[in-house]
Amino acid sequence: MTSMTFDDTETRIRALLVKDFKLDPAKLTLDARLEELGVDSLGIAELIFNVEDEFGLKLPDVAVQLATFGEVVRFIDEAVAVRCAPAPRSPAAQGVPTAT
Repeated sequence: MTSMTFDDTETRIRALLVKDFKLDPAKLTLDARLEELGVDSLGIAELIFNVEDEFGLKLPDVAVQLATFGEVVRFIDEAVAVRCAPAPRSPAAQGVPTAT
């Protein structure tokens, strides 16, 4: 699996916001407040659903405060990193003897 970078995540989320919310890409700086761009809490929920589809993620159903474009990018970038991280190996797989 190829690893993504923060820039990839930023580019893909920017494209979603431009397409779905008709936002000006020049206004989508990392510190741009979503509410000021016209993306309200319902819009953020819609964005998260679209991001899940775009990135093939299932994000946890927890309340997350995402006020800026940069916060959204960091949140998704971290979720992608967790999904792509190698699973921890069991002690037996690492050659550590286990009690029997």
